[in-house]
Amino acid sequence: MGARYERAAAVFLESMGYEILERNFRCRMGEIDLIARQGGYLVFVEVKYRRDGRAGSPEEAVDRRKQRSIGLAARVYLQEKGLEELPCRFDVAAVDGGEIRIIKDAFWL
Repeated sequence: MGARYERAAAVFLESMGYEILERNFRCRMGEIDLIARQGGYLVFVEVKYRRDGRAGSPEEAVDRRKQRSIGLAARVYLQEKGLEELPCRFDVAAVDGGEIRIIKDAFWL
């Protein structure tokens, strides 16, 4: 089910001018749902879905532990691709029911 929301988020991001470079990048340090380029930035995107607000908002699920895991995986990606000097940011694609919101610069490491 998560793959469906990741695909929907990717389409939404592309409509906003993001260029999707990678989907589901995995390494021993963690996973990144989407990696994109927007403007001069490399953007690491975590996609979170919630059917309703009972479990909190989707972006609340990206806690410090998850942020750390994404950050470590991002470091591996940057090193593997030789992109350490490229400015980057971390966005969250919050899928709330059928609505998608992009939270730019959702967290910093």
